[in-house]
Amino acid sequence: MSAVLEILACALLLGGAAFALVGSWGLAKLSDFFMRLHGPTKASTLGVGGVLLGSMLWQAAQGAPSLRELLITLFLFMTAPVSAYLMANAALALDPKARPQVPPPPQAPAE
Repeated sequence: MSAVLEILACALLLGGAAFALVGSWGLAKLSDFFMRLHGPTKASTLGVGGVLLGSMLWQAAQGAPSLRELLITLFLFMTAPVSAYLMANAALALDPKARPQVPPPPQAPAE
């Protein structure tokens, strides 16, 4: 395996791990449901995707490309946004007061 592929695989693994850590930290530390929903759906999805891409690159460089990591990555990127959307809509249906207020229309400038 060439040094460039090793560096790229390590960068993807470390970057993915860092994003997953930030997403997990957001899930644990943020205060409200909608804020907690944002961390795992954005940062953790990107983090797990980076780790899986690094794993795919490593397996391909070893001469045994794996379809399993590609399918997991595609499934993750398709299902995480949909599940977050459905959870947010369910939370808004349970508590309509959580919906943000509509801002008033802009006023016409006085002449």
